[in-house]
Amino acid sequence: MLTPMLASLLPLLLLSRISFCQYSSDQCSWKGSGLTHEGHARDVEQVYLRCSQGSLEWLYPTGAIIVNLRPNTVSPAAARLSVCIKPSSDSSGTNVYLDRNGKLRLLLREQDQARGKVHCFSIQEGALFIEAVPRMDISRRITAFQYELVNDRVGPEAHSLGAPCQPCSDAEMLLAVCTNDFVARGSIKKVEQQEEHSSVTVEISRLYRQKTQVFVSGGVRVRSWTGHIKMPLRCGVRSGEGEFLFTGTVRFGEAWMGCAPRYKDFLRLYHEAEQQGTNPCHVDTD
Repeated sequence: MLTPMLASLLPLLLLSRISFCQYSSDQCSWKGSGLTHEGHARDVEQVYLRCSQGSLEWLYPTGAIIVNLRPNTVSPAAARLSVCIKPSSDSSGTNVYLDRNGKLRLLLREQDQARGKVHCFSIQEGALFIEAVPRMDISRRITAFQYELVNDRVGPEAHSLGAPCQPCSDAEMLLAVCTNDFVARGSIKKVEQQEEHSSVTVEISRLYRQKTQVFVSGGVRVRSWTGHIKMPLRCGVRSGEGEFLFTGTVRFGEAWMGCAPRYKDFLRLYHEAEQQGTNPCHVDTD
Protein backbone atom coordinates (compact mmCIF):
# COMPACT_ATOMS: atom_id res chain seq x y z
CA MET A 1 0.00 0.00 0.00
CA LEU A 2 1.31 3.42 -0.93
CA THR A 3 1.82 6.06 1.73
CA PRO A 4 -0.27 9.26 1.51
CA MET A 5 2.74 11.17 0.23
CA LEU A 6 3.43 8.67 -2.54
CA ALA A 7 -0.22 8.67 -3.52
CA SER A 8 -0.15 12.45 -3.87
CA LEU A 9 3.11 12.40 -5.85
CA LEU A 10 2.26 9.66 -8.33
CA PRO A 11 0.10 11.82 -10.63
CA LEU A 12 2.98 14.27 -10.95
CA LEU A 13 5.50 11.50 -11.56
CA LEU A 14 3.34 9.68 -14.06
CA LEU A 15 2.28 12.67 -16.08
CA SER A 16 5.31 14.84 -16.22
CA ARG A 17 8.25 13.27 -14.37
CA ILE A 18 9.15 16.88 -13.47
CA SER A 19 10.63 17.67 -10.06
CA PHE A 20 11.15 20.98 -8.34
CA CYS A 21 14.89 20.48 -8.00
CA GLN A 22 17.53 18.73 -10.05
CA TYR A 23 21.08 17.80 -9.22
CA SER A 24 23.42 16.46 -11.86
CA SER A 25 26.88 15.20 -11.01
CA ASP A 26 29.83 13.66 -12.79
CA GLN A 27 31.16 12.76 -9.36
CA CYS A 28 30.57 9.45 -7.65
CA SER A 29 28.91 10.61 -4.44
CA TRP A 30 26.13 12.88 -3.30
CA LYS A 31 25.46 14.49 0.05
CA GLY A 32 22.32 16.52 0.70
CA SER A 33 20.15 17.77 3.52
CA GLY A 34 16.42 17.67 4.04
CA LEU A 35 16.69 21.03 5.79
CA THR A 36 16.68 22.63 2.34
CA HIS A 37 13.23 21.05 1.86
CA GLU A 38 11.69 22.72 4.90
CA GLY A 39 8.44 24.27 3.80
CA HIS A 40 8.60 22.18 0.60
CA ALA A 41 8.05 18.68 1.98
CA ARG A 42 6.46 17.55 -1.29
CA ASP A 43 9.49 18.44 -3.40
CA VAL A 44 11.12 15.62 -5.31
CA GLU A 45 14.79 16.14 -6.05
CA GLN A 46 16.42 14.39 -8.99
CA VAL A 47 19.95 13.13 -8.32
CA TYR A 48 22.16 11.84 -11.17
CA LEU A 49 25.28 9.84 -10.37
CA ARG A 50 27.39 8.51 -13.24
CA CYS A 51 30.05 6.28 -11.71
CA SER A 52 30.70 2.59 -11.26
CA GLN A 53 30.72 3.04 -7.48
CA GLY A 54 30.14 5.72 -4.89
CA SER A 55 27.97 6.72 -1.98
CA LEU A 56 24.92 8.74 -0.98
CA GLU A 57 24.25 10.50 2.30
CA TRP A 58 20.96 12.31 2.96
CA LEU A 59 20.87 14.22 6.23
CA TYR A 60 17.55 14.90 8.01
CA PRO A 61 15.46 13.51 5.11
CA THR A 62 12.17 15.18 4.23
CA GLY A 63 10.11 14.80 1.07
CA ALA A 64 11.70 12.46 -1.47
CA ILE A 65 14.60 12.12 -3.89
CA ILE A 66 14.97 10.09 -7.07
CA VAL A 67 18.47 8.69 -7.55
CA ASN A 68 19.45 7.82 -11.11
CA LEU A 69 22.51 5.54 -11.21
CA ARG A 70 24.17 5.20 -14.59
CA PRO A 71 27.64 4.25 -15.92
CA ASN A 72 29.82 7.10 -17.16
CA THR A 73 30.08 5.63 -20.66
CA VAL A 74 27.44 4.78 -23.23
CA SER A 75 27.61 1.11 -24.21
CA PRO A 76 25.17 -1.67 -25.14
CA ALA A 77 26.70 -3.65 -22.26
CA ALA A 78 25.32 -1.08 -19.80
CA ALA A 79 21.85 -2.60 -20.15
CA ARG A 80 23.18 -5.82 -18.61
CA LEU A 81 24.53 -4.15 -15.48
CA SER A 82 23.11 -4.56 -12.01
CA VAL A 83 23.10 -2.04 -9.17
CA CYS A 84 24.05 -3.16 -5.66
CA ILE A 85 23.48 -0.95 -2.62
CA LYS A 86 24.72 -1.49 0.93
CA PRO A 87 23.10 0.67 3.63
CA SER A 88 25.25 1.84 6.52
CA SER A 89 24.52 0.36 9.95
CA ASP A 90 23.00 3.62 11.20
CA SER A 91 20.93 4.43 8.09
CA SER A 92 17.36 5.46 8.91
CA GLY A 93 14.58 7.91 8.14
CA THR A 94 13.44 6.63 4.72
CA ASN A 95 11.92 3.79 2.76
CA VAL A 96 13.60 2.88 -0.55
CA TYR A 97 11.61 1.95 -3.67
CA LEU A 98 12.43 1.07 -7.26
CA ASP A 99 10.78 3.55 -9.61
CA ARG A 100 10.24 2.42 -13.17
CA ASN A 101 8.08 4.74 -15.26
CA GLY A 102 6.16 5.83 -12.20
CA LYS A 103 5.49 2.32 -10.89
CA LEU A 104 6.99 1.81 -7.46
CA ARG A 105 8.20 -1.41 -5.87
CA LEU A 106 9.42 -1.53 -2.29
CA LEU A 107 13.10 -2.48 -2.08
CA LEU A 108 14.11 -1.64 1.48
CA ARG A 109 12.12 -0.62 4.54
CA GLU A 110 13.54 1.81 7.08
CA GLN A 111 13.77 -0.83 9.81
CA ASP A 112 15.78 -3.17 7.55
CA GLN A 113 18.53 -0.72 6.65
CA ALA A 114 20.52 -1.11 9.87
CA ARG A 115 21.28 -4.75 8.95
CA GLY A 116 23.66 -3.47 6.28
CA LYS A 117 22.57 -6.21 3.88
CA VAL A 118 23.49 -5.85 0.21
CA HIS A 119 20.55 -5.55 -2.19
CA CYS A 120 21.03 -5.87 -5.95
CA PHE A 121 18.71 -5.22 -8.89
CA SER A 122 18.97 -4.88 -12.65
CA ILE A 123 19.72 -1.38 -13.89
CA GLN A 124 16.72 -1.87 -16.19
CA GLU A 125 14.40 -1.95 -13.16
CA GLY A 126 14.60 1.80 -12.78
CA ALA A 127 15.82 4.51 -10.43
CA LEU A 128 15.77 4.60 -6.65
CA PHE A 129 12.84 6.50 -5.14
CA ILE A 130 13.84 7.34 -1.57
CA GLU A 131 10.95 8.67 0.51
CA ALA A 132 11.35 10.20 3.95
CA VAL A 133 9.26 8.64 6.70
CA PRO A 134 7.13 11.55 8.06
CA ARG A 135 8.15 12.57 11.58
CA MET A 136 7.81 15.66 13.71
CA ASP A 137 11.47 15.40 14.74
CA ILE A 138 13.89 14.66 11.90
CA SER A 139 17.06 15.22 13.92
CA ARG A 140 19.62 12.39 13.97
CA ARG A 141 18.01 10.77 10.92
CA ILE A 142 20.48 10.00 8.14
CA THR A 143 20.01 7.78 5.11
CA ALA A 144 23.38 6.56 3.86
CA PHE A 145 24.50 3.80 1.54
CA GLN A 146 27.26 2.74 -0.82
CA TYR A 147 26.49 1.63 -4.37
CA GLU A 148 28.27 -0.31 -7.09
CA LEU A 149 27.42 -1.14 -10.69
CA VAL A 150 28.29 -4.77 -11.32
CA ASN A 151 28.15 -7.41 -14.02
CA ASP A 152 25.01 -9.54 -13.87
CA ARG A 153 26.88 -12.76 -13.22
CA VAL A 154 28.64 -11.70 -10.07
CA GLY A 155 27.87 -10.14 -6.72
CA PRO A 156 26.75 -11.10 -3.23
CA GLU A 157 24.37 -13.99 -3.87
CA ALA A 158 21.73 -12.90 -1.38
CA HIS A 159 20.25 -10.76 -4.13
CA SER A 160 22.40 -11.34 -7.20
CA LEU A 161 21.03 -12.02 -10.64
CA GLY A 162 23.62 -14.58 -11.65
CA ALA A 163 24.07 -18.23 -10.71
CA PRO A 164 27.41 -18.32 -8.85
CA CYS A 165 26.97 -21.93 -7.64
CA GLN A 166 27.02 -23.29 -11.17
CA PRO A 167 30.42 -24.50 -12.46
CA CYS A 168 32.10 -22.15 -14.90
CA SER A 169 32.43 -23.17 -18.52
CA ASP A 170 35.90 -23.41 -20.06
CA ALA A 171 35.42 -20.04 -21.78
CA GLU A 172 34.21 -18.37 -18.56
CA MET A 173 37.17 -19.80 -16.68
CA LEU A 174 39.72 -18.43 -19.13
CA LEU A 175 38.01 -15.04 -19.26
CA ALA A 176 37.81 -14.83 -15.46
CA VAL A 177 41.59 -15.07 -15.20
CA CYS A 178 41.87 -12.04 -17.47
CA THR A 179 39.10 -9.83 -16.13
CA ASN A 180 38.23 -10.64 -12.49
CA ASP A 181 39.15 -8.41 -9.56
CA PHE A 182 41.40 -11.05 -8.05
CA VAL A 183 43.24 -14.11 -9.37
CA ALA A 184 45.24 -16.27 -6.99
CA ARG A 185 46.64 -19.79 -6.68
CA GLY A 186 46.30 -21.44 -3.31
CA SER A 187 44.57 -23.85 -0.96
CA ILE A 188 41.50 -23.87 1.27
CA LYS A 189 42.32 -23.90 4.99
CA LYS A 190 38.90 -23.55 6.58
CA VAL A 191 35.22 -23.05 5.72
CA GLU A 192 32.91 -21.31 8.20
CA GLN A 193 29.14 -21.23 7.79
CA GLN A 194 27.81 -17.78 8.70
CA GLU A 195 24.26 -16.44 8.79
CA GLU A 196 23.88 -15.67 5.09
CA HIS A 197 27.08 -16.92 3.44
CA SER A 198 30.10 -19.17 3.79
CA SER A 199 33.49 -17.67 4.57
CA VAL A 200 36.39 -19.55 2.97
CA THR A 201 39.80 -18.99 4.57
CA VAL A 202 42.51 -19.41 1.92
CA GLU A 203 46.30 -19.47 1.86
CA ILE A 204 47.73 -18.05 -1.35
CA SER A 205 51.04 -19.29 -2.79
CA ARG A 206 50.93 -17.07 -5.89
CA LEU A 207 49.01 -13.82 -6.26
CA TYR A 208 48.44 -12.85 -9.88
CA ARG A 209 46.19 -9.86 -9.27
CA GLN A 210 44.00 -8.19 -6.65
CA LYS A 211 41.99 -5.01 -7.19
CA THR A 212 42.13 -4.10 -3.50
CA GLN A 213 44.08 -5.68 -0.67
CA VAL A 214 41.76 -8.57 0.21
CA PHE A 215 44.74 -10.92 0.65
CA VAL A 216 47.33 -9.96 3.28
CA SER A 217 51.02 -10.78 2.89
CA GLY A 218 52.66 -13.07 5.43
CA GLY A 219 55.73 -10.82 5.51
CA VAL A 220 58.61 -9.54 3.40
CA ARG A 221 60.47 -12.86 3.45
CA VAL A 222 57.37 -15.04 3.15
CA ARG A 223 55.92 -15.55 -0.33
CA SER A 224 52.39 -16.26 0.83
CA TRP A 225 49.16 -14.43 1.52
CA THR A 226 46.02 -15.19 3.50
CA GLY A 227 42.46 -13.96 3.18
CA HIS A 228 38.77 -14.75 3.25
CA ILE A 229 36.51 -15.30 0.24
CA LYS A 230 32.74 -15.33 0.58
CA MET A 231 30.36 -17.70 -1.16
CA PRO A 232 26.57 -18.14 -1.07
CA LEU A 233 25.50 -20.42 1.75
CA ARG A 234 23.47 -22.60 -0.58
CA CYS A 235 26.56 -23.51 -2.61
CA GLY A 236 27.61 -25.90 0.15
CA VAL A 237 31.36 -25.28 -0.22
CA ARG A 238 33.67 -27.63 1.70
CA SER A 239 37.35 -27.77 2.49
CA GLY A 240 39.29 -29.61 -0.20
CA GLU A 241 42.78 -31.00 -0.64
CA GLY A 242 45.13 -29.70 -3.31
CA GLU A 243 45.60 -26.36 -5.04
CA PHE A 244 42.93 -24.21 -6.65
CA LEU A 245 42.89 -21.14 -8.86
CA PHE A 246 40.67 -18.64 -7.06
CA THR A 247 39.03 -15.89 -9.12
CA GLY A 248 36.25 -13.50 -8.26
CA THR A 249 35.08 -10.00 -7.58
CA VAL A 250 35.45 -7.46 -4.79
CA ARG A 251 32.18 -5.97 -3.60
CA PHE A 252 32.20 -3.26 -0.93
CA GLY A 253 35.68 -4.34 0.11
CA GLU A 254 34.81 -8.04 0.37
CA ALA A 255 36.03 -10.84 -1.89
CA TRP A 256 33.35 -13.03 -3.52
CA MET A 257 34.22 -16.27 -5.24
CA GLY A 258 33.76 -16.65 -8.98
CA CYS A 259 35.40 -19.52 -10.87
CA ALA A 260 37.59 -21.75 -8.69
CA PRO A 261 38.90 -24.75 -10.65
CA ARG A 262 41.56 -27.07 -9.34
CA TYR A 263 44.87 -25.63 -10.48
CA LYS A 264 45.84 -28.76 -12.44
CA ASP A 265 42.54 -28.57 -14.37
CA PHE A 266 43.14 -24.90 -15.15
CA LEU A 267 46.67 -25.68 -16.38
CA ARG A 268 45.39 -28.35 -18.75
CA LEU A 269 42.70 -26.02 -20.11
CA TYR A 270 45.09 -23.06 -20.41
CA HIS A 271 47.74 -25.02 -22.33
CA GLU A 272 45.14 -26.47 -24.69
CA ALA A 273 43.81 -22.97 -25.43
CA GLU A 274 47.39 -21.69 -25.82
CA GLN A 275 48.13 -24.31 -28.48
CA GLN A 276 44.92 -23.39 -30.30
CA GLY A 277 45.61 -19.65 -30.01
CA THR A 278 42.30 -19.00 -28.22
CA ASN A 279 43.60 -17.65 -24.90
CA PRO A 280 42.07 -14.21 -24.18
CA CYS A 281 45.23 -13.18 -22.28
CA HIS A 282 48.63 -14.46 -21.17
CA VAL A 283 49.12 -15.99 -17.71
CA ASP A 284 52.56 -16.81 -16.33
CA THR A 285 52.14 -20.45 -15.26
CA ASP A 286 55.85 -21.17 -14.60
